Amino acid sequence: MKKKYSGIEKKLSRWGWTFVTPALLFFSLFSFYPIVNAAYTSLFRKKILSLKPPTFIGLKNYAYLLRSDDFWNSIRATFAFTLGAFLPLLVVSLLLAVLILSVKRGQKFLQLAYYAPAVLSSVVAAVIWMSIFDPRGLGNQWLNFLLNTPGTDHKWLADSFMVQLSTILVYFWKYIGYFVVIFIAGLAAIPGSLYEAALIDGADRWQSFWRITFPLLKPTVVLVSVMAMLQCLKTFSTQYLFVQSGSPQAPINVITLNIYNTGIRDHMIGRSSAMSIILFIIMLFFTWLQFKTTKADEVSY
Repeated sequence: MKKKYSGIEKKLSRWGWTFVTPALLFFSLFSFYPIVNAAYTSLFRKKILSLKPPTFIGLKNYAYLLRSDDFWNSIRATFAFTLGAFLPLLVVSLLLAVLILSVKRGQKFLQLAYYAPAVLSSVVAAVIWMSIFDPRGLGNQWLNFLLNTPGTDHKWLADSFMVQLSTILVYFWKYIGYFVVIFIAGLAAIPGSLYEAALIDGADRWQSFWRITFPLLKPTVVLVSVMAMLQCLKTFSTQYLFVQSGSPQAPINVITLNIYNTGIRDHMIGRSSAMSIILFIIMLFFTWLQFKTTKADEVSY
């Protein structure tokens, strides 16, 4: 009987590897290999269009970046954007998910309405908001109505602070629905009997949320926080289009934009590879930190 059972296990394992192997090859080709190749290229002085062979310089690209004011400005711009977009995305998406599930009618419509911007490409989203941020656009009209400052141009795409705020608003609008849907899926998995028991015990909605919903939603919160943080750290297209339209580059010169300009515009692929490895290490560190601090375990009801 044991031999028969082990034979079945081997057969299942063989089929498992058959289905997993294509995915492993795909990720190896398009994810793992580029990372290894970027780490290797970062050790050389190499120009894209040059016919000369690359020169091995060791860690000099990294040493240059650590002394570069432009690179540290990119670090500042990236973290400013991440902090400005990450926290609102996490908090507001959770609140909206709870609100949508508390509505008796129109839940599907609300989910669709919030998720609709997520299916748009980042370029289309940026173009839509560039028209809103135009001096004659809705951005000035709304803000002037709220502040009672008719006719004022708030320079959404020209002022250093406003252009940072503009990129955050675009990202928030585009991705909020995506994370709302994930939270709704997590909330729907919590059994309703727990809320019924809490109601019988005299708990109100606020107590039920903090004592039942939030603890049981912890794995989903960790998932959304990691995804939102990574999405913010690798932002590119919104900042690129804003700069191309004439916005000041320094306030929104995030690392990915600096990588693009260094590698494609300036042809210094070795230095841009070093920046990409530093960004990869930053993303890896903050992902590890979130898992370490939250310690999200499997939840049993």
